[in-house]
Amino acid sequence: MKINRVGVDLAKNVFQLHGADCRGKAVWKRRLSRGKWLKVLCDTVEPGTEIGMEACAGAHHWGRQLMQRGYPVKIIAPQFVKPFIKSNKNDANDAQAICEAMGRPNLHPVRVKTVEQQDLQAIHRIRDEIKSHRIAKANQIRGLVTEYGLVAPQQLPALRKAIPEWLEDADNGLTFLFRQLLQGLWGDLHALDQRMTELDKQIAVIAQEEPTARRLLQLRGVGPLIATALVATIGDGRQYRKGRDMAAALGLTPRQHSSGGKEKLLGISKRGDAYLRCLLVHGARSAVRTAKDKEDRLSRWIVNLQSRRHSNVVAVAMANKMARMAWVMMTRGVDYDPDLAAASVS
Repeated sequence: MKINRVGVDLAKNVFQLHGADCRGKAVWKRRLSRGKWLKVLCDTVEPGTEIGMEACAGAHHWGRQLMQRGYPVKIIAPQFVKPFIKSNKNDANDAQAICEAMGRPNLHPVRVKTVEQQDLQAIHRIRDEIKSHRIAKANQIRGLVTEYGLVAPQQLPALRKAIPEWLEDADNGLTFLFRQLLQGLWGDLHALDQRMTELDKQIAVIAQEEPTARRLLQLRGVGPLIATALVATIGDGRQYRKGRDMAAALGLTPRQHSSGGKEKLLGISKRGDAYLRCLLVHGARSAVRTAKDKEDRLSRWIVNLQSRRHSNVVAVAMANKMARMAWVMMTRGVDYDPDLAAASVS
């Protein structure tokens, strides 16, 4: 029995393994507990055998564990596994589908993240969640004070300024009980602001200390948030053959609906990491906004595009270009070169 590749269906406590030979025939199936599966795999399967897993919670951890033991690892996006599930969904069929999907020659696996990348990713996820909570808290305050006849400002800085004024105004119709509640809500909002500030400072420090992130800060429209998010998500970028592949993986290239030799391009695909794509587009908006005050060729390209296209199209086009330039800087370890950036828009 020669096992050529193994598909692993990960879970919290029970792991399903499916081994296949060089012809794809199933030769080994096991259902093992979390504490035993890795030892059984190492005792049964020779080092160098390819191991495949679906991209999910814990996949990168187990990928690093397997790589340390001499196994090449393929982490596969769920949408590429689903077409190979032939019958009802269960652990055994999932493991078999993973095993079959990893044998496809044109498959683009997810690269295993380092611990440092996961640390950075954790900071960004926590910050994004706190940002959502802060927006929800501000909207709750706006909704509550509206019931008392007060009109809350839309912008968060203006709302922070308005709350203490409401609390101090004795003639605005607020009851003693609601003033106590509003005081507590103001404290909640202030605590979220402080937590956001702490995380932003931590991200800024990491952006200066991490070599790739520090290099990416040279790009127009890229700050500590985008630079560290690129490092956390992309790493060194060597999993992509060219910058366009990276832009496509981030969903910044057009979707196609072509048939019979007639090509039809639609809006951007919005595939990949929505968080990183959102940051790049917002960073591109800042670059587009300041382009009219500059005379370099990249700025002139932006201004020229603005005269012919909608501002949203221009922002996405700039985000696409930022992703491509970032790929060059990450894979080749070079600094930002305005002449090369200008050459790409000629």
